Amino acid sequence: MNKVVSKEQFSANVTKLVVEAPLIAKARRAGHFVIVRAGEKGERIPLTIADSDPKDGTITLVIQSVGDSTRKICALEPGEFLHDVVGPLGQATHIQKYGTVLCAGGGVGTAPLLPIIRAMKEAGNRVISVLAGRTKDLIILEDEVRAASDEVIIMTDDGSYGNKGVVTVGMEEVLKREKVDYCVTIGPAIMMKFCALLTKKYEVPTEASLNAIMVDGTGMCGACRVTVGGKTHFVCVEGPEFNAHEIDFDELMMRLKGAQ
Repeated sequence: MNKVVSKEQFSANVTKLVVEAPLIAKARRAGHFVIVRAGEKGERIPLTIADSDPKDGTITLVIQSVGDSTRKICALEPGEFLHDVVGPLGQATHIQKYGTVLCAGGGVGTAPLLPIIRAMKEAGNRVISVLAGRTKDLIILEDEVRAASDEVIIMTDDGSYGNKGVVTVGMEEVLKREKVDYCVTIGPAIMMKFCALLTKKYEVPTEASLNAIMVDGTGMCGACRVTVGGKTHFVCVEGPEFNAHEIDFDELMMRLKGAQ
């Protein structure tokens, strides 16, 4: 049982929970995720660790309410408990000094992107972050991203905040004006697909973090399989991050749609 320490509502459907998980807080690195259950018979939900505090023994999770299981998790209040939290799982992000790193986050994808932004900055990179959402309410963790970035560009579909347009509009603004050495993108599969198509045109190596269907988190069930470079990989043990230019996004989106 893992106690909820604090709760913050980012929007009607997006919630931040700080949860007690001392061993995970000490071991996690940028890119790691956990699998949580609200109750003993609850669905297993993969969530990337947005932040951690090893001293307090807590991890931060950002959850978008899209179904019964995520609604139950988002409904938890401080002092209540998640039935279990398993992790850290997956492979940590490879962090090094690339030069200029472009980080593109869409909606709740900003939460798992934040620790990567921080780690890339700490490694000595110039970090340019592009945050996108349909409306202003879906732009999250802006202050935290600004604190770890050299530049932040905000894009909203409806123009209610920042610049009007999708994430790739903001990305291309940067790609046209200066050399970018590496790109990381996290968000909906369709967004990451078009980010990858854009950076491929500019010949910028790009990594995407995949929120695939997961069940056991150990690679045994095969639910999270994805095709990368023509070969089958398992997101929960080999990912969640892969070369974005080699991911079969169309196959991934078909499988995600079938799971809804």
